Amino acid sequence: MTAPARVSKTQRQHRIAKLLEEQAVASQPELVRLLAAEGLRATQATVSRDLEDLGAVKVRVRGGETVYAIPELARERVAPEDHLRRVLGDWVVEVASSANLAVLRTPPGSAHVVGSALDRAGLPEIIGTVAGDDTVLVVASENAGGAKVAKRLSSLAGL
Repeated sequence: MTAPARVSKTQRQHRIAKLLEEQAVASQPELVRLLAAEGLRATQATVSRDLEDLGAVKVRVRGGETVYAIPELARERVAPEDHLRRVLGDWVVEVASSANLAVLRTPPGSAHVVGSALDRAGLPEIIGTVAGDDTVLVVASENAGGAKVAKRLSSLAGL
């Protein structure tokens, strides 16, 4: 058997979140053992910090046992349309479209703000976004299409 490997903090925390989703984990030492079983080395102190970073809390489950859980992730919370309108109005300077894509231009260094707001808005016609430095690529659903999404986002931005 090979020794458990060290991985990046992000990789370890992603795996911890998946483990907590997949099974009931009642203690930090148990989580350390589960990670080791998957070939990931972490100390109890590291796991403790990771749980704090992830916002994990102990919750009571059926039968009275307490287990770790991560509350609803920020990306899953829906941003109100007023917030989206404000972000788009403040940061989007140009909108274009092609097929099932909309392309939003922002000032340099601002695309991530717009991409995050769109991701959290939960608009059913948007499958996802990719943000660069000054450009956000918005992938529209086949039913909506890029032109329709671009028109709606232009309107929300006040363009």
